[in-house]
Amino acid sequence: MLELRIDWSDLDMYKHVNNISFMRYMQSGRVNFWEASGIYEMYEESSIGTMLVSTHCDFKKSLYYPGKAIVKTKLDFIKNSSFGLKHLILDEVNEVCAEGKDVVVCYDFKKNKSCRIPEALREKLSEF
Repeated sequence: MLELRIDWSDLDMYKHVNNISFMRYMQSGRVNFWEASGIYEMYEESSIGTMLVSTHCDFKKSLYYPGKAIVKTKLDFIKNSSFGLKHLILDEVNEVCAEGKDVVVCYDFKKNKSCRIPEALREKLSEF
C-alpha cells in the first residue's frame, strides 16, 4: 500500500484530480512493487528488468485537493515472459476511485529483447 498526498498540480480546471494524475499514481504503485519484489535490484545486478507494455485505468469516483490517494498494487497473473498488475486507487475513506491494470514483460536490456521471467523472480512475484 502506498499513500500519496494529492498536490495542487494534480488538479484540472474542474478542481478535481486530472486523469493523467491517476496514471502517475499507478506508476508510483508499480515502482513501489518493483522495489518490494526485487525487480529494481535484479535490474541493477543483471540488466534484466521489466518494461510496461500496456496500461489501463477505469475511473470510478473523483479525488480532490486537499486529500490523499491510496494506491494498492498486487499481482494479477504470471505467464512465461509477462505478468500483470492490478491497482486500486482509493480516497481517504477507502472508497474506490479508480481501478487499473498493467501488463509488463521481463526484458533483457543488454540484448534489447523480452526474456523468460527468471525462476527466482517468479517465486518472489508469487508472494504478491
